Amino acid sequence: MKINDFESVVLLSGGLDSVVSVSYIINKLNYNNILALFFDYGQNTKKQELNAVRSVCRFYNIVLKEIKLDFLSQLMEKKLAPSVTESELDDINLCLNTAKSVWVPNRNALFLNIAASYCDKYNIKNIVIGINKEEGETFSDNKIEFIDTQNKVFEYSTQCHVKIIAPMANYTKEQIVEMGLKLKTPLKYIFSCYNSKTQKHCGKCESCKRLMRALKKNNQGELINQIFD
Repeated sequence: MKINDFESVVLLSGGLDSVVSVSYIINKLNYNNILALFFDYGQNTKKQELNAVRSVCRFYNIVLKEIKLDFLSQLMEKKLAPSVTESELDDINLCLNTAKSVWVPNRNALFLNIAASYCDKYNIKNIVIGINKEEGETFSDNKIEFIDTQNKVFEYSTQCHVKIIAPMANYTKEQIVEMGLKLKTPLKYIFSCYNSKTQKHCGKCESCKRLMRALKKNNQGELINQIFD
């Protein structure tokens, strides 16, 4: 396959949102030729994320390109994400502080611009990113307004006028799990944890708690036992 044949560039982290987004564009938009980008920026769980991404790419027969961003690791905190309880997930002020503790400077904008460079060079029509409504309340780069603004930038910064697609942007984690189940997404491969050093989720950080709550609401006890410590 030539790189010019790709229909989409996907930012694939291995987490719930990005994996279900891939499943969505394959099953609902009938995309067959996809280029996935995985960014190694020195994140604590890089190895686990990459394992998840490789498994998903094998499952869907997706071409994967791994990109190292060594400079970004020098700008981010290497601390573990704080533990939260499930009841604290709806405490907006607490979660705003949690978001600050795991924030990577300008990460999503940087990733999108790198993806846009590939699209502009090879005339690929869109970029897919996994963001969600739930975390959009505390992460500014998970908001639809962020995507809309970035699309306006690409009208000037790219000749192909690439568009960002965010299939899960209006969905909560519970709804994304529901969508993933309907699409028969291989959720057993996902890795959405900030802290774990194994392929099992820690079950304590905010990302884990949101995923666990969403799985519980979709009666996925077996999957919880499979992917959590």
